[in-house]
Amino acid sequence: MNQRQLFLNSIAQTSTEPMGIEVVKAKGCYIKSAKGKRYLDLISGIAVSSIGHGNQSVVNAIAKQARNYMHTMVYGEHIQAPQVNLAEKLKHHLPDSLDSVYFVNSGSEAIEGALKLAKRYTGKHQFVAQNLSYHGGTTGALSLMSDDFFAAKYRPLLPDVLFIDQNDMKGIDTITEGTSAVVMELIQAEKGVFPCKVEYVQAIRSKCDETNTLLIIDEIQTGMGRTGKWFAFEHYNIVPDILVLAKSFGAGLPLGCFVANKKVMQSFQEDPPLGHITTFGGNPVCCAGAIAGFKFMNKHKLVDRVEEQSKLFKSLLKHEMIKEVRGIGLLLAVDFGNAELNHNVIDRCIERGLHVDWFLYNEESMRICPPFIITNKEIRSACKIILDICKELSAS
Repeated sequence: MNQRQLFLNSIAQTSTEPMGIEVVKAKGCYIKSAKGKRYLDLISGIAVSSIGHGNQSVVNAIAKQARNYMHTMVYGEHIQAPQVNLAEKLKHHLPDSLDSVYFVNSGSEAIEGALKLAKRYTGKHQFVAQNLSYHGGTTGALSLMSDDFFAAKYRPLLPDVLFIDQNDMKGIDTITEGTSAVVMELIQAEKGVFPCKVEYVQAIRSKCDETNTLLIIDEIQTGMGRTGKWFAFEHYNIVPDILVLAKSFGAGLPLGCFVANKKVMQSFQEDPPLGHITTFGGNPVCCAGAIAGFKFMNKHKLVDRVEEQSKLFKSLLKHEMIKEVRGIGLLLAVDFGNAELNHNVIDRCIERGLHVDWFLYNEESMRICPPFIITNKEIRSACKIILDICKELSAS
């Protein structure tokens, strides 16, 4: 059997039509297949590889740490310099109130930990989430997903989760003294990159303060510079009670975290002790890689370039077939207004070596979230491919 047959036979499949590119190398903004074809990556493994693939600084840090030690003990028992140093580096970019970091392995796991923390600290169990939000695939995270197409077959889920519409000011009254936490994305990514309005987010922050409700901000996709600031909440002049990070936080390795005030996080310490447990969370090799990623981003001032790159994409992607280019920073949706057309464009892009995708809740729009190291020349090249395909389809 060839690798594709072995993949289909031995690897659990989550769809009937996987993309199926057999990867042999990934470097910078490019992925190379076993057939020798090179793809310009415009989706960064879904907002993961923000500093590009195979970053040498990260590779060196991983190798160095692996030679010293890898896993030695479950999370929170041994003092491991990579964990400590990464937490300090992260805190440097955060408000003073977010001063305690709990490392986990993924975004879904970070959401699970944040939900447990909210319940433990507040003594309440009701949550409020936004319709068409996406927070992960585990049971707790799935409970925050309003779309029954994805969630219904896995019930029963967490009880007492209420949903409000994005930017609906009246829906904010759903938050009461009985609410443990509001869980929200500031930019609803899988909906097709729809940012929340500033006044809506600030009103939710105020309502949470009034009702002793925690505000959990999911920045799994938007964090670490994706929006042109280190964290999307900076665009809204608010501070979350719990911040959730993953994806690009690990610089290409499986790493996530949830961050809160130390007073809140200490509720995991007793009654019962070990209130949240993970074996591999904060793996020292992953943390070492993430530190190197932080240093690389700061050294090359990558976050400072994101807005300029975003404007270039938006200025170039103009065609009668494109209804809108929507989003903030390098998290963009190219809206074709038609699912069949969007899939057709995406298929042709992949054929021509442009690695793109759509969204979980929005098959009418193409996802664009490239590595921050993408050059203006590469942006122009990518946009030309998309526009050439639009012109061909218009003429046919």
